[in-house]
Amino acid sequence: MANISNTTIVPKSLKDLEHILQYDTKIKVAVDGVLRGKFMSKAKFLSAVSSGGFGFCSVIFGWDIHDAVYTRELAISNRENGYRDVLAQVDLSTYRRIPWENNVPFFLVSFLDPVSLKPLCVDPRGVLRLTCERAVETGLKCVAGVEYEVSFPISSGTAESAAQKKFSGLQPLTPGMHGYSLLRTQLNQAFFNELFDESIKFQIEVEGHHTETGPGVLETALAYTSALRMADNAILFKFLAKSIGMKHGIIPSFMAKPWGNVRDFHTHVSLQDLSGLNIFAYSNPQHPNGRPDAAFEDTKFLSLHGEQFLAGLLDGLPDVMPMLVPTINGYKRLVGGEAFWAPNAVTYGYDSRGCSVRIISPPSVSPAATRFEVRVPGADMNPYFTLSAIFKLGLRGIERQMKLTTPPVSTFQGESSRKEIVMLPRSLEVATARMMRPGSIAREIFGDEFVEHYGGTREHEVYLWNQAVTNWEGKGNASRNIHFSDCLLVERYLELA
Repeated sequence: MANISNTTIVPKSLKDLEHILQYDTKIKVAVDGVLRGKFMSKAKFLSAVSSGGFGFCSVIFGWDIHDAVYTRELAISNRENGYRDVLAQVDLSTYRRIPWENNVPFFLVSFLDPVSLKPLCVDPRGVLRLTCERAVETGLKCVAGVEYEVSFPISSGTAESAAQKKFSGLQPLTPGMHGYSLLRTQLNQAFFNELFDESIKFQIEVEGHHTETGPGVLETALAYTSALRMADNAILFKFLAKSIGMKHGIIPSFMAKPWGNVRDFHTHVSLQDLSGLNIFAYSNPQHPNGRPDAAFEDTKFLSLHGEQFLAGLLDGLPDVMPMLVPTINGYKRLVGGEAFWAPNAVTYGYDSRGCSVRIISPPSVSPAATRFEVRVPGADMNPYFTLSAIFKLGLRGIERQMKLTTPPVSTFQGESSRKEIVMLPRSLEVATARMMRPGSIAREIFGDEFVEHYGGTREHEVYLWNQAVTNWEGKGNASRNIHFSDCLLVERYLELA
């Protein structure tokens, strides 16, 4: 089976690996999701590679981003099993070097059950790997691209100074709304260029890099590649942006909605056959105006498989929202507009940025570039879970030969017709309850064990949020000299992102 995550410098054997590391004394390994990791001596690392892995405390699946144990004990890691070790397996295909850390060798790991040696059902990278391997078994390859729109507040020096300000009053990198500005990037030229240049050195191919509308906002589009490699690149770009930011006194915020203005994030997906042909594309010289049996005008340049993938995605979208929008803050991004304009409903349309799923196909692009842009997730998503959910739903649509049951958004013109649009869950609490209900599509495609664990982590987030008191609540109490702060929410998601 062809590897689905290779960098361009992958060691071909243990001997090759030893040669690559001959001048190194230590190696950095990292786990996915919220990146955690450690340095290992070269001897220890080579021993772990040759023996199939090394022990890693399972508590990383039992606590949140601030190392607090989840409110409800979960099955993978808990007091009863003593927060046992799980097996961390080094993926040599992820080899790269960290240019801003003296070119130290770097690898990602995946987690296995130490007894059965099967992938942990809640390991983000393992979930996406299994999704991609399942596609390959049916003769298909999952490919994807992501576009980050990131806010960059200046912390006046350090993370400590930002914390002292309770993460408020931070100045954006640049003021005003200036998308695609050629001048604004020169105000912070060293930082702007370093983001791009260090990405390339770190084996993260960048397709585009520019200012975006919003104070201090930059957009970086990561180059299209296999889905697992894309998820690796997406999670590592966050690591890179934070690392480079620290050198310049800048804190990248990957919150979905850090301030009142909405930030965006776009996920592009398609399927290829094993020869590399895009199976969503429809191109027939006998039908230059599109597929005669297309369900709708908007889908006339999609193949039948493309329509089926879209139908499956739309059918299950409300049930997998916590995999696309995993935070309290993420749902604030989806509020503020009618379903027709904001990605808060089950909608789709040809080249429409007002939909949850935008169809990108001829005539605006070549047939080979046909794809779907899923606009629901924010920059705070876990790329492994997000891409897994999208591809699992789409592949389910193809397997079941599903048909589109609702027309594209262009048909919903009047207020009465818009009432027919299915809305997405509007909070993490509602979304989690829907995902965890018996018989949900999430349970069908991810399994009960995953849903129970992941749902428990989201219930924990909701519990903490329900306990928090925010500035908004405190505004009406100013006369009583009561101090309120929403720093809890900001701190959690600056760290998460």
